[in-house]
Amino acid sequence: MPLPARGLSAVLLVVFACSPSSDGTDGVVTVASTDPGQTTSSTGPTTTSGDLPTATTAATEPVSSTSSTSIEPTGGTSSTTAVEPVAPTVLLPRASIGPEELAVLANDQDPQSMAVAAYYMQARGLPADNLVVLSFAPPGDALAADVFTGLKGQVDAALGPDIQALAIAWTRPYRVECQSLVSAFALGHDPDKYCSQPCSETDPSGYFDSASLRPFTDHGLRPAMHLAGTSLENVQAVIDRGVAADGTAPAGTGYFVRTTDPDRSVRWPAFMATVDQWSPDKIAMEYIDNAMGMGSNALEGETDILFYFTGLADVPGIANNTYLPGAVADHLTSYGGQICDSGQMSICRWLEAGATGSYGTATEPCNYPAKFPETTVFVPHYWRGETLIEAYWKSVNWPGEGVFVGEPLARPFAGATVEFDPDTLSLRVRTTQFAPGVTYTIESGPSEQGPWTALGEFTPPVDMVHEVDIPDATEPFYRIVGPG
Repeated sequence: MPLPARGLSAVLLVVFACSPSSDGTDGVVTVASTDPGQTTSSTGPTTTSGDLPTATTAATEPVSSTSSTSIEPTGGTSSTTAVEPVAPTVLLPRASIGPEELAVLANDQDPQSMAVAAYYMQARGLPADNLVVLSFAPPGDALAADVFTGLKGQVDAALGPDIQALAIAWTRPYRVECQSLVSAFALGHDPDKYCSQPCSETDPSGYFDSASLRPFTDHGLRPAMHLAGTSLENVQAVIDRGVAADGTAPAGTGYFVRTTDPDRSVRWPAFMATVDQWSPDKIAMEYIDNAMGMGSNALEGETDILFYFTGLADVPGIANNTYLPGAVADHLTSYGGQICDSGQMSICRWLEAGATGSYGTATEPCNYPAKFPETTVFVPHYWRGETLIEAYWKSVNWPGEGVFVGEPLARPFAGATVEFDPDTLSLRVRTTQFAPGVTYTIESGPSEQGPWTALGEFTPPVDMVHEVDIPDATEPFYRIVGPG
């Protein structure tokens, strides 16, 4: 797989820091998001977290690189009142696709597929209309082009314009001739564009490192991911981890391993850049360079894995580690995307070991870094609260041969922390979701429909924990609005 590594972009990140108020006077906090279907009400006395009903936030010491935005008091409504102040409702910008925007594809001639679809629909509370049931005899690993064309026509006809992404509730088939099945559903089947012929460049998706939070609306593609596994129980475990990950802001470690296999370690410059820019005081990450063979090519006995990116045909010892809910792990090799059986280690092994998502290629890609996840792109999108399917797809520039597996809606960095002090009427919003270089406006209003009054604006310079402080927060509603 010879091909030199290429220069890769850089990003900066800070650890998610949350701390309770010093006097313990936090009141009842309602956190509502303009993300589809995501509203949470929480009660003090400590820091509360919102955006998803299952979101939780661990309290840690604040970090010095956290950005803070303060709004000066306007001298409006007096804070002296005979009634107990009520905590305002805070509306946040859209941060990801929502569950009602994900469709599930199932095959009624595959019993595991139907069982996986039913389990996933219930686990994520998806609308019944989001299930598309197809019927075809599973041919094994690959679909013929004419069969796929018929199936895709049925899917396209069944889906409305609001459906932004797809969960494929079967393990096999995973490709359409030489192209991966997920990319064929997302991009259309076109071997001239999306297959090596042989060992060549393939076309980009147009979704790489995109700021879009509506891929079908903005790019005309629906990223797809397999709910894959050798048994129903294995897939159910992946689904459960994805659901459990939401809003946990996990304090795990990212591991980036350069191995003695030079052809499969071409991502090492991106590994170094990711670790240099995020660790140690932003998020814990380790770059392990074993190119000279003086140490080990693999991790064993680690208990806090959040990311594990490496390059080997077969990665030993992965089952001897502990992976946090929402963890992502993959290994650059030619045939890891052959699910779930391959002459090399299949990406299904990562899911069985405890990861929530993985990626590999279904046909020989050669070792173009652009055909594999770029960590300097994946991490910031995941950090801002995007779903696993969005962040992972955005990290692969040429995904035509790529197979994505895992729980598509996993969002470990979802949500915001909101604190309200009824004595001082101060309101603080803390979140990682604000994107660098984007200008956000803070507004107040008497109702969810407004009218809205602009209080100020801010533009984050880098990915970070951003704190928005609003003193004299006497209006019942506040919102932070981005472009679009």
